[in-house]
Amino acid sequence: MKHATKAARPQPPADLLNAVEGLGQSFKGEVGISVRDLDEGWTVAFNAERMLPQQSVSKLWVAIAVMDAVDRGKLSLSDPVTVKKSDLTVFHQPIRSLVTKAGYRTTVGKLLELAMTRSANSCNDVLLWKVGGPQAIRAMLKRKGLDDVGFGPGERKLQAKTAGLAWRPEWAGGWGFLKARAAMPFAARSRALKRYLADPYDGASANGVTFGLMRLKQGKLLSARSTRHLLGLMRASRTGPQRLRSGLRKGWTLAHKTGTGQELGNLATGYNDVGILVSPDGHRYAVAVMIASTRLPIPARMRLMGNVTRAIVRTD
Repeated sequence: MKHATKAARPQPPADLLNAVEGLGQSFKGEVGISVRDLDEGWTVAFNAERMLPQQSVSKLWVAIAVMDAVDRGKLSLSDPVTVKKSDLTVFHQPIRSLVTKAGYRTTVGKLLELAMTRSANSCNDVLLWKVGGPQAIRAMLKRKGLDDVGFGPGERKLQAKTAGLAWRPEWAGGWGFLKARAAMPFAARSRALKRYLADPYDGASANGVTFGLMRLKQGKLLSARSTRHLLGLMRASRTGPQRLRSGLRKGWTLAHKTGTGQELGNLATGYNDVGILVSPDGHRYAVAVMIASTRLPIPARMRLMGNVTRAIVRTD
């Protein structure tokens, strides 16, 4: 009697395995790389299980929570929102000049668009609290089975703690925070940054991120309509054009989210790009390149990310 043989699980291309390993090993700094084939089921990874800083990659999980609330009828993208000066955060805030004493009137949908396409920090934080704050995001991640993805305390507290400070409400807008950070001794900031890198408050593994991207693309996190909307925003992203996107060839598309952390001296942290690559024939890959720390300049960091994309394109 013949026994049925189990079909062999597809294996990743050897060239891609070698390329990812070589890129990770030769990079001067700590990096996690994960490439997950959404159609064949294999994963190629380098240092992809360690929890690394997400920085603005975490906006992806806020966006999923927002669209999940839309699916459940708790929110609508057309819901009006007034952003107040007290809602402002730190660093990149495209709406800061629009927030007057009376506030800035907009909608949930517009805030989501700015958070995902321009990585607008204040827009993201307003949405974060609209869906219930950090605890609600963590609960959503757990409910949806995204176990290797964490979530920090929100932009203001995260950036203050990373710099060795405790957030003060009067710093809303960022200038007060920047002055306080500039006044800190270098050694104190260095200790705080080392604590953050050793155990990131917003940590996720590269494999955890690509698993979440896979579930999103497969329609297992949101309704079909919400999935299309969110992926459309990610394809329209204007941030990081020379990161993963720099390795694309004609006919390939990328829906992605970048992240960029604080720097101290020549030490850069949390320099990331994660997304979903689709080939001209429709083959899909979830990709995460997460640079936890490096002293290499920006062009070298971007080149690593583009090289990961190029390695995928070559072996597709």
